Amino acid sequence: MVLSFVKTPEEISSSAICPIFASRYVQDPLPRYRIPENSIPKEVAYQIIHDELQLDGNPRLNLASFVTTWMEPECDKLMIESMNKNYVDLDEYPITTELQNRCVNIIANLLNAPLASNKQAVGVGTVGSSEAIMLAGLAFKKKWQNKRKAEGKPFDKPNIVTGANVQVCWEKFARYFDVELKEVKLSEGYYVMDPKRAVEMVDENTICVAAILGSTLTGEFEDVKLLNDLLAEKNGRTGWATPIHVDAASGGFVAPFLYPELEWDFRLPLVKSINVSGHKYGLVYAGIGWVIWRTKEDLPEELIFHINYLGADQPTFTLNFSKGSSQIVAQYYQFLRLGFEGYERVMQNCMENAKLLQDNLKQTGRFDIISKERGLPLVAFRFKDKNKSLAFELSKALRHHGWIVPAYTMPANVEHMAVLRVVVREDLGRQLIEKLFSHINSALFELSETLNSVPKILFTVEVKACNDHDKGSLHLPATSIHLKQDKCDRDCKKVHVVGGKTKGAC
Repeated sequence: MVLSFVKTPEEISSSAICPIFASRYVQDPLPRYRIPENSIPKEVAYQIIHDELQLDGNPRLNLASFVTTWMEPECDKLMIESMNKNYVDLDEYPITTELQNRCVNIIANLLNAPLASNKQAVGVGTVGSSEAIMLAGLAFKKKWQNKRKAEGKPFDKPNIVTGANVQVCWEKFARYFDVELKEVKLSEGYYVMDPKRAVEMVDENTICVAAILGSTLTGEFEDVKLLNDLLAEKNGRTGWATPIHVDAASGGFVAPFLYPELEWDFRLPLVKSINVSGHKYGLVYAGIGWVIWRTKEDLPEELIFHINYLGADQPTFTLNFSKGSSQIVAQYYQFLRLGFEGYERVMQNCMENAKLLQDNLKQTGRFDIISKERGLPLVAFRFKDKNKSLAFELSKALRHHGWIVPAYTMPANVEHMAVLRVVVREDLGRQLIEKLFSHINSALFELSETLNSVPKILFTVEVKACNDHDKGSLHLPATSIHLKQDKCDRDCKKVHVVGGKTKGAC
């Protein structure tokens, strides 16, 4: 016997064969700022969110960001497989912990940390360079405070010396942890921290000098070696021991492969800690940073917490606690997959594409290039015309083609400059560079047309003499009168002057 089941209208509407866009869910309003009363089918929930997210910009065309926007499918698969592992559960996920330790050692060796062959490097994975900088700053502050207490000196007014070009996370650290931020102002033509002026600002309360390897404004590397030498000389004279931290968030995965001879890392004795961003030129999706200390002595033991409620004694030094393991796994995949050769080729490609864009921009004759030849793979440029609004207009015009190219004013002392910046990442190949430049040309043409399209009204005014000086007089500003010598057909209109003002025009 065949049994037949009759479905209710509600069951029919929510069945698998009902098209999503034919359902009531895409027509009825859904609450946005409170949880809905009822559930909806998973396909509908996905489609609603998916559709709204399409209004975001295209990450591949976001040339404002240093953050990686493409990885190989195999790595994507590994990340999905490890999403449900809590990175902090070291005892439950020992292999994930081992992968993190391997990454720390790989990075420490890239940065020339003075490691014995059988010793583990001192470092930790973080959510990004912002957390890494907070941890490094806390280590410097605690070491300085301990030293001052031991000497019986005040320890309530710590400061950090940086350039005015530092990323905002340094300002956050200073504000959150009560540290004075002493900034070296920039100057025309010199858009990074001047080591000489920085050392002059150092005093007995300076917990460290922060140097930037790859300014976010122009991509330029600061002269860490000169800073080290000048600071060592001052330390020798004063008896201080002021150290250096290198913020290599952007340049830490560029310099070792493109400029191996450049001394900026742990080869310099005063460099005590370095942060790098795995999610920038470390080639991993957003959410991974690293901080490495020179030696164990540079990380005060009292900052390290030991917990055992997850199954074993676990040391931890992070601002964050629970987080996914995907980015750790992805970083190790990239190290294993690419090796030194692969990273070197990726960075070379990025620099060559940046050079191509730079050469094309120069040929227009409209721009000055302010990024340096040695630095990050980016192009920072400004209009030769001093009108600051042009940079913002060009940025806006490029949005119409889908490109996100930021325009911004520079920090204090050079705030009169408006700059545009294109970050060249791994996935911005030659074809896209050429297309970007063609769109820049189109946008420049549109801007020129807009600037030149000032409406002009051509008319003839007949003014008759009047005995009364005040009545019937027509006053036209001299700047609004344009004399034309050419003869052409014109519509002549009589403008009657009443009460000294025109009542109509054209």
